Amino acid sequence: MAAIITEKFRTHNARQFIEDFSESGQSNYVFIGRSHSWTDDTQPPAPANSQSEEIGAYEDMIALKKVSSTDISHGLVRYNWTSGTKYDEYRDDYSATNTTNITGVSNFFDGRGYVITDEFKVYKCLRTGGSPGAYVNSTNKPVSVDTANPEIMADGYMWKFMYSVVASDVIKFVTNDFIPVKTLGAQLKVAGSGTNGGFGTQADNDGSAQWDVENGAVDGGIYHYVVTNAGSGYSLDSGTTVDVAVEGDGSGAIATLTFSGSSLASVAFSTAGGNKYGTGYKRASFPTLDSTISGISAGSGATIKAVISPINGHGADPIEELGGNYAIVNSRLEFGEGSGDFPTDNDFRRIGLIKNPVQSSDGTISSEASLTATNQLTVADASAILVDDLLTDAASESATVAKVRVISKNSNVLKTQPVVNSGGEYVAFANSDEVFRNGAGSKTTDVTGTGVSANTAHPEMTRFTGQILYVENRGAVSRAADQIEDIKLIIEM
Repeated sequence: MAAIITEKFRTHNARQFIEDFSESGQSNYVFIGRSHSWTDDTQPPAPANSQSEEIGAYEDMIALKKVSSTDISHGLVRYNWTSGTKYDEYRDDYSATNTTNITGVSNFFDGRGYVITDEFKVYKCLRTGGSPGAYVNSTNKPVSVDTANPEIMADGYMWKFMYSVVASDVIKFVTNDFIPVKTLGAQLKVAGSGTNGGFGTQADNDGSAQWDVENGAVDGGIYHYVVTNAGSGYSLDSGTTVDVAVEGDGSGAIATLTFSGSSLASVAFSTAGGNKYGTGYKRASFPTLDSTISGISAGSGATIKAVISPINGHGADPIEELGGNYAIVNSRLEFGEGSGDFPTDNDFRRIGLIKNPVQSSDGTISSEASLTATNQLTVADASAILVDDLLTDAASESATVAKVRVISKNSNVLKTQPVVNSGGEYVAFANSDEVFRNGAGSKTTDVTGTGVSANTAHPEMTRFTGQILYVENRGAVSRAADQIEDIKLIIEM
């Protein structure tokens, strides 16, 4: 049985995932974890999709920050416009046997068919070169923000302006490899990716050029034609061009055929009396191109394919048209935010995304802006204790010995993570316990008389609750009191 998962299925999954961040009763958090080194800190291990890996992520978790609906966006692979580069042109019939003209992939979404310029304008390539089979380098940067008509360049490329990435989204979502994309939903038949503009509802006009592009997109317009056979023996009544009406289930499309010598050289939409893209075409064809056509005296054999625009038109739905099946999550860790939830005296090597963690204070799904995932312990004298030290309550380990890792230190108050002891058990420290550092034979200090009982509010998250959706292992990221980390997670559906 032959089957395929369509690109729309992938973008649908991305849309559903992103919508979850705005639903009431749902809480999604970016977390950081693992302060201690990997076996080889220069080559972090690839995360495994296993129960053991998930448990390890919980064990190493340090702090969590809530992700709001404005901190996530659909995303696209980034293709910078670069002079001297060839780009795939949009066509409606790419397949395993009819691959893209430049990158040779089986669909437009996996090809290099759109660009972002240094002005953060995004364009879709409708034509690569002006002559049949002439797939030339792009040497003229697209600059137009015409919301109705494509821009035809001197190098033969035809570009459709789609949208501009606004400055705030550049900061939050643009990376070296990915860019954000959104659909406003200016047309009734298109669902927007924001808070309005769902199916059957027109999005509010935000005054952007993108809104005008979406609203003015022509369903079934024809912007590009491909000469599939140049024919032979052609002569015209006069000149070198003939206008021919396109046949099909739409109306209004007229193509200008240009002949060179005795064969068909190129085809473009007619501009006589305005651009004749037509409208409403889902199927289109040409009559037999011979002397029965007005203006053609002789010749035969030329055939043309009309490239049908996406349903609802070029620019109506950038997410669907360009393949926005990535989600970009942004989280900024600013200094020691969350009243110290995020330590600034240690590093981290793991980041991830977790859904619906439970608060330890009341057992409900957390809605707090940030949470600490570490325990807290107060000792009599922490002067000899360093971050990442392993502390025990006895000189040698056993199944009854408490063991923790120090994540952060503020005077004599330690943020810690429980560590499995040699007997495979998690054992907590108690008030007034002795403290031994890194297996030393003599104690370093003592837990104060209320060093445990006074810190029962930590961790704020109940360990091993929520659903870990994404894990990424990295090299060490050092933190400092005057430092901001800008975390971007790229999730492919």
